Amino acid sequence: MQQKIIILDFGSQTTQLIGRRVRELDTFCEILPYNKFPKEDPSVIGVILSGSPFSVYDKEAFKIDLDEIRGKYPILGICYGAQFMSYTLGGNVEPAGTREYGRANLASFDKENPLFKGFEEHSQVWMSHGDTITKLPEGFKVIASTDKVVNAVYQAEGEPLWGVQFHPEVFHSVQGTLLLKNFVVDICGSKQDWSAASFVDTTVAELKAQLGDDRVILGLSGGVDSSVAAVLLNKAIGKNLTCIFVDHGMLRKNEFKNVLHDY
Repeated sequence: MQQKIIILDFGSQTTQLIGRRVRELDTFCEILPYNKFPKEDPSVIGVILSGSPFSVYDKEAFKIDLDEIRGKYPILGICYGAQFMSYTLGGNVEPAGTREYGRANLASFDKENPLFKGFEEHSQVWMSHGDTITKLPEGFKVIASTDKVVNAVYQAEGEPLWGVQFHPEVFHSVQGTLLLKNFVVDICGSKQDWSAASFVDTTVAELKAQLGDDRVILGLSGGVDSSVAAVLLNKAIGKNLTCIFVDHGMLRKNEFKNVLHDY
């Protein structure tokens, strides 16, 4: 059974980047809407909660029932994800005086915490938030701070649940990939036995088994998703696939001709 990390998407513009970083660790992950957690999937080994354009106290903010995942999987909340867990479990999240956007450095961190294995002193991180965690829930502890953000990283005591205010997935968090590796590999236990190539082979085999001699019509938009679907189906069923690319009149100049040539 293929292990997987689930990323619950709360609408962050960097959710796909989090997924990319996890896959670069040779670990399969699925990005799912915040309210679509696969409760009966035994292959899940960990959960990441993404950022969001909302504040946790907004009426429109996306929310989940943490009881469905807490205590069952290691959890890492990033930015909104960290604020949401703190706010939901009894902490305080309030508007910061000014939006903090840009480079910061860890003024202190718990060197013994598994999330910071291999970290260097004053490691540079990247902040992007308008709210801040002013009080942690009972039973939670601060494990890293910057000069401006006291609760930059926290953990629930005796529990594999972490919240990170900065964005480890972006390039400017210099050791961000290491933090994700510590979570995905050391904490969640990824065997790092997944690759994009193995995903293609597995998917093609599954398509062959599911479709058999069936014929398939696929609408192509010219985008990545439908193009990848076409390639995988073509590898699986060959001439039994018919693709249709429609010039609907809303394409850019010469786009229909250029995309059709590429296809």
